[in-house]
Amino acid sequence: MRKQESLVAYFDWPLFIVYMLLLLMGIATVYSTAYNADYPNLFDFSQKYGKQIMWLGISLFLGLIVFLIDSDIYRKFCVPIYLFTLVLLVIVLFMPAVNGARAWLGIGSMGIQPAEFAKIGTALLLARFISSINVKQQTIQTVLYANAIILIPMVLILLQPDAGTFVVFTSFLFVMYREGITYDPLILKIVNAFPGVLFKKTWVGSHFIPILFVVVFLSIITLFMSNETITFESFPGIEIPGFWGVVFTLGFFGILGMIFLRFVSTKRERNNASLVIVIGFVLSTILASIVNFGFQGLASHQKVRIELFLGLKEDPNGEDYNRNRAMAAVGSGGFLGKGYNNASVSSVESNHVPESETDFIFCPFAEEWGFLGTILLIGMYLFLLLRIVFIAERQRSTFNRVYAYAVAMILFYHFAINLGMNIGFAPVIGIPLPFFSYGGSSMMSFSVMMFVLLKLDSQRRDVLQ
Repeated sequence: MRKQESLVAYFDWPLFIVYMLLLLMGIATVYSTAYNADYPNLFDFSQKYGKQIMWLGISLFLGLIVFLIDSDIYRKFCVPIYLFTLVLLVIVLFMPAVNGARAWLGIGSMGIQPAEFAKIGTALLLARFISSINVKQQTIQTVLYANAIILIPMVLILLQPDAGTFVVFTSFLFVMYREGITYDPLILKIVNAFPGVLFKKTWVGSHFIPILFVVVFLSIITLFMSNETITFESFPGIEIPGFWGVVFTLGFFGILGMIFLRFVSTKRERNNASLVIVIGFVLSTILASIVNFGFQGLASHQKVRIELFLGLKEDPNGEDYNRNRAMAAVGSGGFLGKGYNNASVSSVESNHVPESETDFIFCPFAEEWGFLGTILLIGMYLFLLLRIVFIAERQRSTFNRVYAYAVAMILFYHFAINLGMNIGFAPVIGIPLPFFSYGGSSMMSFSVMMFVLLKLDSQRRDVLQ
């Protein structure tokens, strides 16, 4: 009886209420955006808003089933769940391509995206793995295992290719960092191969943020140079791919640093610092190679979107049309908006903003409700994220806490990137707005993810691990 009573006694109603409000607001926005005067019935399943109602019903039904299952099941069966999602990711690679990607599993217009559900399987297995180890005594094996859990589905998703979901999976790295899993053991193994080098054990972990900025900066520079070719006026006919220009530049500054050290340091300090420079050069070259390889492996339209975002290309009426029209729609809403079902720039009739009911659903909402409405919507998402973090911190179980933080980071990535796409702050990489955008796979996966969290939290007093 104690566990049954806890379902009601410890159910997080604030989180559930905000979740339901976002779902209903999303339904209303899809109805307004995709409205067809010939089929005005909200429950007309031949229209997108009717299908969205159907997906809503299925999502709530799945959520109820998920909530009625004992939380121990998710701990015990996280490996089969994870492997099942990997099998789906492999199967989908042999399906016919849709819009240039093999990401859909189904028949006709009815289908699901396995990548959406792979997020749940990865979150559960990562939570189980971290809860089973002593983070304070982590080894190279534990670091590699944790990363493998994330990287395997990422590679399969990149093969589709689905750049948006691939980026979302990097959110798990922040979850690992929150739990204290860093790359220190791996770095120390490399460093310990060179006696005399002074490295504190926690150097990588304590410098995570600066390292992250260096990684982002180097990645952006590599993207800038990936499609460039370096030529020399004095040596016509000699051309070097831009990527190698990045590598040569890193090596050049590394050599300058070593020369400078000869005049300002002792021999022991110089040897230590020189080794650090060499290791830094090698790691930076590896990172640049991965970024360059990943960028070149993207579909042509995905590469163009990134180039447009970085300002390497200008095509306002071509490839960059969606982003420009999206920003125009958001701006046209003004302070108070044009009113419900009165959007003009982002309406279906005008067709100025393609995919306005999916990736760009924030546009019609902003156009209809203006600045005040968007502030309310953003506030609701921020409340949702902060509430999940609050739930994570009150867990007695490491498994529950890690899973909650994984949900928070996944939702944050989707929210931040989708918002950035709509206002020109992020490249268009096909990220839906959680609980809002049209689509069955995203609504079902986010709902299942949310109900698993609600279930784990409702039984938080029954588990200790």
